[in-house]
Amino acid sequence: MAVSIWNRKCDLIYLIFFLTHVPIMFCVDLTPLYPAALKPAFMTDLRTWYITTYRDQFFSSPPAWFDTYIWLEALYHVPLSLWAVPALLRDDPKVPLHLLIFALEAGLTTLTCIADFLSWSGYSHNEKIELGKLYVPYLALAIFMGLDMFYRLSRVISMSRSDKAIKSQ
Repeated sequence: MAVSIWNRKCDLIYLIFFLTHVPIMFCVDLTPLYPAALKPAFMTDLRTWYITTYRDQFFSSPPAWFDTYIWLEALYHVPLSLWAVPALLRDDPKVPLHLLIFALEAGLTTLTCIADFLSWSGYSHNEKIELGKLYVPYLALAIFMGLDMFYRLSRVISMSRSDKAIKSQ
């Protein structure tokens, strides 16, 4: 029987993350992929506000590799996030495997972005801190999630090995 999400505090945090991550992806991150005729004005306005507020070059003049990250988000984050919400609610046994992969990918891409924006010239220390307030928590969650999922999988593997050892005796 599945344990309630209310009794799985880490999974509840991940659920809240994915519930917020999905609209952010569709309304901000992935808008460059939409045909102009299909893009609602509020998405353009939101993105313009973000660029004006944070001067985030990834959204105003992205490096060539950043397009790959946008496509990775569209082709991997979206389906995974849409799967993760009900999977976390039903305590799917595949959650640790999928979220470990997600955490590794999200952590690596976020770390790349952080390293890059820290090298931007023409930005004050405070502007970089403001960008860091957006990117570093995402990195921290990815690291925490990765460690949590690794621990969960390690425990399952260890228990499986113990069961095999007991059966072979």
